[in-house]
Amino acid sequence: MPTTARTVLFHEIGGPDVLTIEDLPVSGPGPGQVAVRVEALGLNRAEALFRSGAYYYQPALPASRLGYEASGVVEAVGEGVTALAVGDPVMTGPGIEMSAQGVYAERVVLPEISVLPRPAAVDAVTGAASWLTYTTAYGALLETAGLRPGDHVLITGASSGVGTAAIQVARRIGAIPLATTRTEAKRQGLLDAGAAEVIVSEGGAETVAKEVRRITGGRGVEVIFDAIGGPGFRPLAEALAEGGSVVAYGWLDRRPAEIPWNWPFTIHTYANLILTATPGGRRRSTAFLDAGLADGGFRPVIAEVFDGLDRIRDAHALMESNRHTGKIVVRI
Repeated sequence: MPTTARTVLFHEIGGPDVLTIEDLPVSGPGPGQVAVRVEALGLNRAEALFRSGAYYYQPALPASRLGYEASGVVEAVGEGVTALAVGDPVMTGPGIEMSAQGVYAERVVLPEISVLPRPAAVDAVTGAASWLTYTTAYGALLETAGLRPGDHVLITGASSGVGTAAIQVARRIGAIPLATTRTEAKRQGLLDAGAAEVIVSEGGAETVAKEVRRITGGRGVEVIFDAIGGPGFRPLAEALAEGGSVVAYGWLDRRPAEIPWNWPFTIHTYANLILTATPGGRRRSTAFLDAGLADGGFRPVIAEVFDGLDRIRDAHALMESNRHTGKIVVRI
């Protein structure tokens, strides 16, 4: 195993230009740890927020690492690791603290709980694009909101990696996904991903709610899966059916959000790392993901694949442009 690895770091908060690539020493895995040769990285909005200082926890500077999600191959295992062996294809994700353990690197050493088997039929790019998006959608929609067959679910910011995964998760259980997007240009991509209807949200949350009521014959949706928050949160909830649920899992609009007025309904907040930090949560979410990948029901929408760690700034610039639909991957 090599003693150094090219690793993405940043020494100050800012835009994509603060990302640097440096050679860092890599030690062998200690007890309960796994060494992984990284083949591909999956980018997430959380990492752009972390890099810019807008995430729910702050980077440890200077020399913060970055990244939750990668796929690769096990190079070595530490004492006590029995579930994984050298040569196993794997994915990363749960329980990672990005400053110290970020996976944007050629090689990483992680706790065993942060490394999961990758189904043998799943290639590296698909593996890097799958874990965080599908387990977030699973945990939020099924375990938290209790989405059921026949329910309508409104997915805001639906062109994101999590949004496109949520469309497929809803379809898998027989629910009906309605997707929102800010631009007409993304409509067809979301329909291709499985959305039953696509609502362009240029007219604001009030317009979205009215369109949802029209589509559902006045009833509204049983679940809203919201990544945005902000002032649009209150009028958006007018799209809820009586007794429905809102699951807030992001805050792309950091302005204050008002509590909606159309009671009764339930507001949930959701953080994927809480579900996947527990053995039971990891077991259930991983089983759901593996089943969907194995039978082809889950097909991550890949916006673009960048070749080489040197393209990490370009990949982050695309993510911040909001021009893409689905997941951005960097192949090492």
